[in-house]
Amino acid sequence: MAYINTLLIMFFVFCFPSMVLSESFRSIQLPPNVTGPESIAFELATGRFYVGVTDGRILQYNGPTVGFVEFGSTGRNRTKTMCDGITDPDLGPMCGRPFGLGFHYATNQLYVCDAYLGLMVLGSGRRLATPLSTGVEGVPYRFCNGLDVHQLSGNVFFTDSTTNYDLRNASKGLESNDSTGRLLMYNPSNNRVTVLLKNLPGPAGVAVSQDGLYALVSNYNANNTIRFWLRGPRADTYEIINFQARPNNIQRTLVGDFWEAAAMVKQSTQTLVPIGQRISGLGLVLQTVNFERWYGNKLISEVQEFRDALYVASPDVDFIGIYSF
Repeated sequence: MAYINTLLIMFFVFCFPSMVLSESFRSIQLPPNVTGPESIAFELATGRFYVGVTDGRILQYNGPTVGFVEFGSTGRNRTKTMCDGITDPDLGPMCGRPFGLGFHYATNQLYVCDAYLGLMVLGSGRRLATPLSTGVEGVPYRFCNGLDVHQLSGNVFFTDSTTNYDLRNASKGLESNDSTGRLLMYNPSNNRVTVLLKNLPGPAGVAVSQDGLYALVSNYNANNTIRFWLRGPRADTYEIINFQARPNNIQRTLVGDFWEAAAMVKQSTQTLVPIGQRISGLGLVLQTVNFERWYGNKLISEVQEFRDALYVASPDVDFIGIYSF
């Protein structure tokens, strides 16, 4: 009988992956007066993780005993007196605003997409991020957003959501259906940035497949996700693989599929609520988790799987969520 019950449970999970048998949620509180964790980067060996917050700092989480400590910052003219704890976006160009984060494990470098200051990197023991690129082809980055590091090549893929609006007035880009975003790649071997795609409608997140064959890019303004081919017979072409409201950061899992932060319309109120979706490289939805219970109508920016749990980031809260199932 126990064997039959086990088979039934396995059948249920396999056939209905978006339905959860049991779930739990807890949160890790950020330090006082700190808000806006946009993205998360993990150290695989230690389990420590890093988040960029509204006031320009990058915090390192060292477990419940130590908690968060300041690891670094992006603003070169930043002062603790002027910047620590601020939420004023007008101070962003001075204090910095880290968005996308990604580790290259072989070199132990943390790459950062600062919304105002462009592509940057932090090495071991460095407290101030080093600028790598502030623009390409004569066009400055206006809203450096999502980032992913391909571990085998070391290449850094990132998005510039628009060439017209910075973070302070990004809502205008959404209202005007701005389609000036770009997908870019930084090659650390020659310190060059290449434009892979132009004229994208608000590209937010990016994630590269394990084999480096393609990259998934979420178009926030157009409510879709595309697959851009990096190599092979379809190189330099793309196709839309998924439609979902307000797709944001995308994170690859160890088994090769992806978690994407997004939203869905709540039918009773016709408002958007936050969800995470696990999708395949084909765009097939494998699992959906609704986070409305814990975030209300605050949208999330990232869902990342680590050690059998989902770590959730949102620019509108003061904690990191941990969802277990």
